[in-house]
Amino acid sequence: MTNSTKQFPEGFLWGGATAANQIEGGYHEGNKGLNIADVLPGGKERLRILTNPGFDFEIDHDKYSYPNHEAIDFYHRYKEDIALFAEMGFKAYRMSIAWSRIFPNGDELEPNEEGLDFYDRVFDELHKHGIEPVVTISHYEMPLTLVKQYGGWRSREVVPFFERYVKAIFARYKDKVKYWMTFNEINSALHFPIMSMGFSIEKEEDKYQSIFQAFHHQFVASSIAVKACHEMIPDARIGCMLLSAPVYSYDSKPENVMFALQEERIFNYFCGDVHVRGEYPAFAKRFFKEHNVNLDIHEGDLELIKEHTVDYIALSYYMSLTQVKDKSGFEITPGNLLEGVKNPFLKASDWGWEIDPEGLRITLNKLYDRYQLPLFVVENGLGAYDKVEEDGSINDDYRIDYLRSHIKAMGEAIEDGVDLMGYTSWGCIDVVSASTGEFSKRYGFIYVDKQDDGSGTLNRKKKKSFDWYKEVIASNGEKL
Repeated sequence: MTNSTKQFPEGFLWGGATAANQIEGGYHEGNKGLNIADVLPGGKERLRILTNPGFDFEIDHDKYSYPNHEAIDFYHRYKEDIALFAEMGFKAYRMSIAWSRIFPNGDELEPNEEGLDFYDRVFDELHKHGIEPVVTISHYEMPLTLVKQYGGWRSREVVPFFERYVKAIFARYKDKVKYWMTFNEINSALHFPIMSMGFSIEKEEDKYQSIFQAFHHQFVASSIAVKACHEMIPDARIGCMLLSAPVYSYDSKPENVMFALQEERIFNYFCGDVHVRGEYPAFAKRFFKEHNVNLDIHEGDLELIKEHTVDYIALSYYMSLTQVKDKSGFEITPGNLLEGVKNPFLKASDWGWEIDPEGLRITLNKLYDRYQLPLFVVENGLGAYDKVEEDGSINDDYRIDYLRSHIKAMGEAIEDGVDLMGYTSWGCIDVVSASTGEFSKRYGFIYVDKQDDGSGTLNRKKKKSFDWYKEVIASNGEKL
């Protein structure tokens, strides 16, 4: 433990984060319908398989494993897990509702009572322990029927289905949930639309036309959700959620600086500008022209987007990105659905993601300078291999070091003047990795005995970081 000289505000929302598709399991229980996550194969080839043209969204047990089907069985073990979160002192728990638990096919007229009841029980359990639920409405788990029959968010027809869904959950949980966000990492679709938009780019398809038309449909849907939330739950707050990664130029060569600026604007700020400012940014006009994007915008869309903007900005932060205009001869490094050139000043995780806590401070300052809205770090963590020692202990000092440095960076950003609401570390309990479908890529303070080959007891075990984070929360960030 070390002491921090930076003060976190009173009421700061310390906690942890997960997503339904990565922890719940019970994929066919409670009348739940299939969703995108249910057809994602496990293993390091997941992203390659999904980006191959012709991916058919079918389950093939002869070829692949599907770790999301059971995940870590939160569906049956939520009381045990929430008790552990409470023991750490969580003030907030960021989670998602599986859309296909509420509307199994996505296009039904009435919601599924079994699905609604499940989340009632989860929220009640959280409140019993004094934990505030922070709920993502759509987190990479679109109902499969909307993908296969409608083409995902390519189709305008999905908008009223989403509206029916959000109004159903707002009506049901208006007394239990006061923090909402619409689409998880909405901007990730620029590089990987399959999980958030429900389609992959086919060979003959115009990538940018499809993605930005789908963005427009999501912006309309998000504004409908914001409007409904403000009307149905006046004391609630609803935000957008961005995948944030500051983009550095590899050097001071002006053309590389400009390339990095263009990358940062279209990736980090395009979606934020629409959600927060309520209009398409000026730089989008040239981008659309150069990439032959012609949006089908219905009458009233732009007015709706302008009038119903978000209350706060939630973000994930794992890494920064370094770019050069001509990558020939450069080493390429992977990241959170992104890739750039190797930054010679940074170390990397077991999965090659570069570790840059100062980048979090930079990101928070840039976002707050641009938008002047409260920020909420709802994902940040280290995916690593954890070893269970002979005595049963798990000494994850590397995770403590990672989190400590990033929490310090948040403290510096607060000192810089950033209005920061809270911090929910990803995933506070081991989850199925979204990018690889692996259990061995562990993030949690809580170890789950589940292995990549499907073996394991699913028993929970505290890591060394569990007690460390407990003290961080108890001291409101003073003891790191």
